[in-house]
Amino acid sequence: MRDTLIKNAAFIATMDDASRELRDVDILVSGGVIAEIGAGLTADAEIIDAKGFLVTPGLVNTHHHLFQTLTRAVPGAQDSLLFGWLQRLYPIWSGLTPEDMYLSAQIGLAELALSGCSTVADHMYLFPNGSRLDDTIAAAADMGMRFHPTRGSMSIGVSDGGLPPDSLVEREADILEDSIRLIDQFHDASEGSMCRVSLAPCSPFSVSQDLMRDSALLARDKRVMLHTHLAENNEDIRYSLEKFGCRPGQYAEDLGWVGDDVWFAHAVKLDAQEIDLFAKHQTGVAHCPCSNCRLGSGIAPIREMRDAGVPVGLGVDGSASNDSGNLMAEARQAMLMQRVSKGADAMSAREALHIATRGGAEVLGRDDCGQIAVGKRADIAMWDITSIEMAGSWDPIAVLLAGPQKVHNLLVEGRQIVRDGILTTVDLPLAIERQNNRVGALQE
Repeated sequence: MRDTLIKNAAFIATMDDASRELRDVDILVSGGVIAEIGAGLTADAEIIDAKGFLVTPGLVNTHHHLFQTLTRAVPGAQDSLLFGWLQRLYPIWSGLTPEDMYLSAQIGLAELALSGCSTVADHMYLFPNGSRLDDTIAAAADMGMRFHPTRGSMSIGVSDGGLPPDSLVEREADILEDSIRLIDQFHDASEGSMCRVSLAPCSPFSVSQDLMRDSALLARDKRVMLHTHLAENNEDIRYSLEKFGCRPGQYAEDLGWVGDDVWFAHAVKLDAQEIDLFAKHQTGVAHCPCSNCRLGSGIAPIREMRDAGVPVGLGVDGSASNDSGNLMAEARQAMLMQRVSKGADAMSAREALHIATRGGAEVLGRDDCGQIAVGKRADIAMWDITSIEMAGSWDPIAVLLAGPQKVHNLLVEGRQIVRDGILTTVDLPLAIERQNNRVGALQE
């Protein structure tokens, strides 16, 4: 792959250890890595003119359900709380095929890339009609995204007191066997890895405590991370208290699910003791503000988590509960939700952008990306600050206050997958047509 020289960047929000903000400098990319940053750089390289652009690290999405991109705005699920929403959608999801999983992931990843996202963690927890995690891994590889697929699972169906229909649950021995296969086949722990697999039993109300324990043991034996939903809303808290006799934080700790190799989605209803527990063990949180609003789950105590030292990243969650997959919009929503609950000084635009980039990378255990610094991976987003959204702005780095929510250029591992606002790795109009045709079939 040829070197790339980004010339004359108007502003750079580095998110490096010193939180440097640079002006009028160049970035040399070589071998997928940021090789040099400075003014007046020269190289035998492809030139990208960054005059009039804000440059940031690629955004990092720490929680998604890519298969849900086929089920946006489903009637009967539009105005439901979490449990009712799931019960409406489970029967539809049971009709998904391997091709659906690929198509839905392709559209979801494309939408994320166009919002400046370079790294995606996806939680796939149901596998109808022969579907496999391999389907979404293939979509991410074809798109050129840095991917953290998680092997989700559901093992407790409605007949055993769980929430999902029995037709969508799996035998726990089969889950663990497939988890081993996926790790051995796809997981790459090396620096710059484009694919790292994690284990992710779906939720306390859809898997057994035995599967939670066994997944933790397997993950630590294989040196991979752990992920699940936790403390998402009041229904979730009630279920934990009734079924397990404790709050979700205690449930997680009892099962070995705390540590810097664990991150939880949502965590909307954590109390002070649980926040301290997560901070002590450096257990991460994927904050999903738009989905939390859409499902009426509440406002996660992100200010308290950050102040306590809990690692926090952002997630768009599934498109069946967010209806969108724009991570820049998610970052703005995160900032606004903390402000509406705690005051205008509760979270700055810069802090929210940090959470969307380096914060997410740290939650996923990636110290090789999430920042613009020499030696880090070349995941680089470029935002047009001559656009109408920024006309009149006094502070281009405060892009979440006034700025575009669609990226102009995006490099992942030094490869330009968005150029002039257009995806380079997929025929997007064709993909949209195929997706909409499949939605019509599912509706029938």
